Amino acid sequence: MTIKYSDKVIEHFQHPHNLGKLENADVEATEGSAACGDIVTVYLKVNPENHKITDIKFQSYGCASNIATGSIITDLAKGRTLEQAKKITWKQAADELGGLPPIKMHCSVLAVDTLHSAIKQYEKKYLGKVFDEHLNKKNIEEKLKSIIYPKVGLDIITLRMVKYVKLDENNDVLIEMTIDDEYKYSVFEHITNQLKNSFPEINKIKIVAV
Repeated sequence: MTIKYSDKVIEHFQHPHNLGKLENADVEATEGSAACGDIVTVYLKVNPENHKITDIKFQSYGCASNIATGSIITDLAKGRTLEQAKKITWKQAADELGGLPPIKMHCSVLAVDTLHSAIKQYEKKYLGKVFDEHLNKKNIEEKLKSIIYPKVGLDIITLRMVKYVKLDENNDVLIEMTIDDEYKYSVFEHITNQLKNSFPEINKIKIVAV
């Protein structure tokens, strides 16, 4: 299958901005999975007085879209306050690149999720904020918003593909969803990796197409 990229994606892929490790970063965050083929790390340096991002860099393992979206989100976040950077969305990142093929839209989600994760790490470490990161049904459903259905480039929650989520007393997760095409196993794999990375205490994950 031939994937057509916009000129801007190619530009950021060939000449990525803010690439590399940021020495003396205040925080760093890594998201993704080698099993899925995409990993992003974001490093932040923040002004403690006005909470503006004074410097940001990223490292990426993955395809052209993964590198390009890492590049564009660092451009979008640099110089902004943490609150402003938290409002950056994966759709905004994709639009800034002139669009992404639907099958590659998950790269935009990954880049923005990593940025938001780094911001959260800063808020926990330096601002004393407390977040609910426990394994529960609500947080599982929140993580599922990061799973893109490649056929149309939208997440499975927005598309209402997830019909049922259950977490039992043994930390076993059951997810029922409407999907039965060539993307099914790719989506199942992304769900499994996302949940296991976010909640190591999960025992088993069962995903059923209904």
